[in-house]
Amino acid sequence: MKILRASDHKRMPWKNGGGETVEIAVFPAGASIGDFDWRISMAIVASDGPFSVFPDMDRTLSILSGAGMELTIDGGEPLIFDLDSEPFPFPADKPASARLANGIVTDLNVMTRRGRFSHRVIRQPTPVSLPPSASLRFVLATGKHTIAFGSEKADLGPLDCLAHEADAASDLVISGGLDVLLIELGPKVGDE
Repeated sequence: MKILRASDHKRMPWKNGGGETVEIAVFPAGASIGDFDWRISMAIVASDGPFSVFPDMDRTLSILSGAGMELTIDGGEPLIFDLDSEPFPFPADKPASARLANGIVTDLNVMTRRGRFSHRVIRQPTPVSLPPSASLRFVLATGKHTIAFGSEKADLGPLDCLAHEADAASDLVISGGLDVLLIELGPKVGDE
């Protein structure tokens, strides 16, 4: 178990320069915006505009704060996302643009390089006990949560993130009353 504190997350401009990204975790460690295999980050969206395009990447978007946004992907019908919306997967190499509903939004972006890694993001109610998994797991706190794993215990504050290795032997117990965002990463199905 490793705690990634919100105060330590790395801040940087968006790839397209239109806003700010807060990087939570990236693989390989130290990878740049153009050569990561997977990345977990938050974006502060302060105005309407295009999303950055990431070739050969799959992305899942979740709203963390704010009134939400209308998202248009590859010229399709606009989709509405707010705090109650389930995490939404889409190709990060398709052009996408957002129109804010009412003010600044913070969103969670999980991206994996197509053909190398896969991911899923779940809005998980708490309290919950999660059995061991073959996936690398991250738990992003939306408020104050307590995490227990075997004899280890940790407190998470808002936007702190727990990294939990694959194939751990004990259940992961999360309490706190608010939902967390559970992120599971693994090699692309079929890879050895």
